[in-house]
Amino acid sequence: MAAVNPSRWSVATQTFVLQVGLAVLVIAAGLAGTFVQAQHAGDREAIARVTAVAETVAATPAVVAAVQGSAPTKALQPYAERVRLESGTDFVVIMDRDGTRFTHPDPKQIGGTFIGHTSAALAGGVVMENFTGTLGPSTRVVVPVVDSTKPAAAQVVALVAVGIRTSAVGERVRVQLPGILAAGLAAAVLSGLGTALVARRVRRQTHGLGERQLREMYEYYDAVLHAVTEGLVITDLGGRLRLANDEAVRLLGLPDDAIDRPVSSLGLTAPLTAALSDDEPREDELHVTSARVLVLNKGPALWRERRLGHVTTLRDRTDLEALTGELDSARGLTEALRSQAHETANRLHTIVSLIELGHTDRALAFATDELHVSQVLTDQVVGSVEEPALTALLLGKAAEANERGIELLVAPDVRWPPGAAPVRDVVTIVGNLIDNALDAVAGSPGERRVVFEATVEGPAAVVRVSDTGPGLPDGAVSDAFRRGYSTKEAGRAGRRGIGLALVSQTVERLGGTLDVSGPPGATFTVRLPWGGGP
Repeated sequence: MAAVNPSRWSVATQTFVLQVGLAVLVIAAGLAGTFVQAQHAGDREAIARVTAVAETVAATPAVVAAVQGSAPTKALQPYAERVRLESGTDFVVIMDRDGTRFTHPDPKQIGGTFIGHTSAALAGGVVMENFTGTLGPSTRVVVPVVDSTKPAAAQVVALVAVGIRTSAVGERVRVQLPGILAAGLAAAVLSGLGTALVARRVRRQTHGLGERQLREMYEYYDAVLHAVTEGLVITDLGGRLRLANDEAVRLLGLPDDAIDRPVSSLGLTAPLTAALSDDEPREDELHVTSARVLVLNKGPALWRERRLGHVTTLRDRTDLEALTGELDSARGLTEALRSQAHETANRLHTIVSLIELGHTDRALAFATDELHVSQVLTDQVVGSVEEPALTALLLGKAAEANERGIELLVAPDVRWPPGAAPVRDVVTIVGNLIDNALDAVAGSPGERRVVFEATVEGPAAVVRVSDTGPGLPDGAVSDAFRRGYSTKEAGRAGRRGIGLALVSQTVERLGGTLDVSGPPGATFTVRLPWGGGP
């Protein structure tokens, strides 16, 4: 037979066993204490009773007279027996000062000497003791019989002893024992029911798992939560944060006391708060915070088909989004170069054909005009913008705009000093602002023009992009910088509506400002702090 290992029991079973054992100990101790208390109470009740009887007998005038008469036994024995029977005591002994008995329940003991202590009673006091006499162990009281008519030294004329056998006292306690046991049994039943209810609740809350299983589950799960590289957030059905691992705290910038607080009180952006609080499942949603671009996935947290809340995972896509923006710019430049190569081929064919037809002067003029237009833009951008990456970006955007039938103008006094901002941030800001402007004017029926300006105004480097599009609707300026806002149809891979949000995030991180004006059209002005001087 396998040995019982309590450590393998479930927490509920261990709790039940411990509570039952504790209840048994408490009830046993209570019963023992009650029994001892009942014995002490029986002793006190016996002493009180025999004291009252003895004092009553000693104060009876007939007894005072009889003990001083010629035949005390004849006068006192019937009286003493009647008192003994009526009071429920075991003996009422009346004796002289020397201890010679005048009365006794056993007539054979009359005339004999009282067995016990009497010195305190002879001095006018009271003797209370447990002593073994002719009737066995007993609780007794000896009091003096006083004749107040005599001188003080001779007033004690006799003694009265009244007692109850110890076995009789114990018998009275044993009579109470069934009631004590019944009370203990009732307490045990109630304790057992309470313990069973507690164990049932503990079993339901711990799912019947043992102490070792719960400890290992906590240790392993805690280790996993701290080790995973994705942010993990669990919210309950009431929208309160129940769990957030280290990565989630870092990505969301949560305070130390975030657990058990409503998500709405954590200072997150409105779209992110809504995503974490509502009941809708979400897949690969992009959310922009003040410092990061996050990919959010959300689903229900279920336990045995019961919904407990929601599980949300977060991935940091900040660097990836910036790189994606740069890739889009490079892709746009590539497409522009491809289209320019196509246009250049067409122009070369035109020039060759003009030469073959003998129109050499017109061929030369045509080639010179095209070269002049392209060279003016290139010279203007290269001469004013000292950052190569921004120069390449502007040339690429100009080619893209030309292909889309949009006029991209670079202000003649454009100037962007090197070191005003990190190159990646400059590409993010300028690229997204120009892309947004190109998209805004692409569907306009009238003039389609985008103007790029860059200059230094005091301690700030300023970028300004304006367009001739319809501008932003009334009340939409603040919405334009949150993730997902767009006046156009959804773009690829969920990127529509994130460009301006990335610009706003980047400007805020660099300590700058972003302003919007219009209509007519829309003008976006970015001011970045720069300490390079004029």
